[in-house]
Amino acid sequence: MKTITLNIDGRQVQGASGQTIYEVARENDIHIPVLCYHPAAKPAGACRVCVVEVAGARSLVASCAQPITEDMVVNTKSDRVIAARRLATELLLSSGNHNCLVCEANGQCLLQELAYELGIEQPRFSVSPPGYGIEEENPMIIRDMDRCIVCGRCVRACNEVQVNRVLDFSYRGKHATVGPAFGTTYEDSECVFCGECVSVCPVGALTEKQGRFKGRNWEVKKVRTTCSYCGVGCQIELNVKDNKVVKVTSDYELGEPNHGSLCVKGRFGHDFIHHPERLTKPLIRKDGKFWEVSWEEALDYTAKRLKEIRDKNGSDSIGVFTSARCTNEDNYVLQKFTRAVIGTNNVDHCARL
Repeated sequence: MKTITLNIDGRQVQGASGQTIYEVARENDIHIPVLCYHPAAKPAGACRVCVVEVAGARSLVASCAQPITEDMVVNTKSDRVIAARRLATELLLSSGNHNCLVCEANGQCLLQELAYELGIEQPRFSVSPPGYGIEEENPMIIRDMDRCIVCGRCVRACNEVQVNRVLDFSYRGKHATVGPAFGTTYEDSECVFCGECVSVCPVGALTEKQGRFKGRNWEVKKVRTTCSYCGVGCQIELNVKDNKVVKVTSDYELGEPNHGSLCVKGRFGHDFIHHPERLTKPLIRKDGKFWEVSWEEALDYTAKRLKEIRDKNGSDSIGVFTSARCTNEDNYVLQKFTRAVIGTNNVDHCARL
């Protein structure tokens, strides 16, 4: 691709043809704040906090959507630019309920970071949340449209990345909002609960219900691992507090193969880890009741019964199920045991187990 040279804040930098001002600035560690931009979706230029001043342009331009040109001169910190960002931020703060004290996005909210960066203690406009209320009927996603800044990230993620086409804009002006068609809830829509909208939301409008009030962003340790539900190998982050997984998050920067996208099981199917009904000790049924026994007794009993069944009815009378919740090594050993010891190919696996 053709290399283009331009000037940003007095620095001569280079970028490839087709890149935007924001992309080139980011590659060269030049800070430009964004709210609606996300690398997985097409640029929208909707929030206007990324505006910059370009020499020769009549008005400020959205850096996330403006392609670079040869010898372009860009100023990201002029008084005009800062005033425009401040106005846009204050309008967003005044049009919703952005009480950071109890917000799950506290500490990782882009609007909060922008307000701090611009030194906004109180917006100049009166604060008037629309009063939509909180949608929490489903067990996975909490939707608080009073915190929504109508940036459109979730809409583009749903339509362009996951291509589920569940979310879109509704109404206009100060009444504008986003959500499923006809104002239905997530539960009553065609939403498959992949959680893509949650992962890209820059504020606290969309959050994981399972992790609510279980740990702030700075209290949890994010452990990168591979989702065990299928063979794709999606990269996820286990959010751990007090040695317990409180929620699963993902990020575009985690890279291949999923670039932050997950299915409903990968993002929300982790409650089994600390479930109170999960078996933690071996049990044997005696006289119609389960009794706790030692591992030695349980293994001896299992080996004896498998041998009796195989000798009486043949190897193919036995079938074995493995599980995605085990490690690859555990599953390998079990299928090897099934084929080599029991002598049958009746071994199956499904991520639903």
